[in-house]
Amino acid sequence: MTTTLITGANKGLGRETARRLVEAGHTVYVGARDPERGRVAAEELGARHVVIDVTDEASVAAAARRIEADGGLDVLINNAGVEGRTADNGIVAPADETVDTLRPLFETNVFGTLRVTHAFLPLLRRSAAPVIVNVSSGLASLAGMSDPASPGAFYPGIAYPASKTAVNMLTVQYAKAFPEIRVNSVEPGFTKTDLNGNQGTQTVTEGSEIIVRMARIGPDGPTGRFFDATGAVAW
Repeated sequence: MTTTLITGANKGLGRETARRLVEAGHTVYVGARDPERGRVAAEELGARHVVIDVTDEASVAAAARRIEADGGLDVLINNAGVEGRTADNGIVAPADETVDTLRPLFETNVFGTLRVTHAFLPLLRRSAAPVIVNVSSGLASLAGMSDPASPGAFYPGIAYPASKTAVNMLTVQYAKAFPEIRVNSVEPGFTKTDLNGNQGTQTVTEGSEIIVRMARIGPDGPTGRFFDATGAVAW
């Protein structure tokens, strides 16, 4: 049976991905910072719960020890992320962006992804068919963001796209370093979740489609790539 960890899985895309993978037969760990919310979500989904705060080294290490003791890991889905909206649900404009407004997004989206991946690499490398799925964004695409005709080109902020572009680079470099692991980035699309103040136009079921698909690829599947539900996305 395939064992999967999903970070930030007590709500939104993470929760829906967990639900669908449990339905597909995976043993799923719902990773959540809040112990109670994570426990409730896991119970409702028929999954397991593990406390994990991707910004905290000790928390990530403890989660890795717990899952190792339970038997190991086959699939890691780095889903936890923040967009960094203002108090009035707006996006920080480039003129107002500073190191202090950018740092929290990199701490969660980039350093969190790196921290979790590093901690779980030893377990994944013992798996017969290891997979890493990094939940990115179409806003990470330099090709898309520099094309005025691209749907994401309207987005005015710096921090979120920059952090997800960095995540994509992690994907590329991990895929090259560990050819036995299928490592890919995915673009779920503009999904209605708390991340964007529930302004998205897709349901979580629609948004989770590509995450679930890439979590279930076999050992001969693609690696070091960027996909949405329709196919490959330009870097």
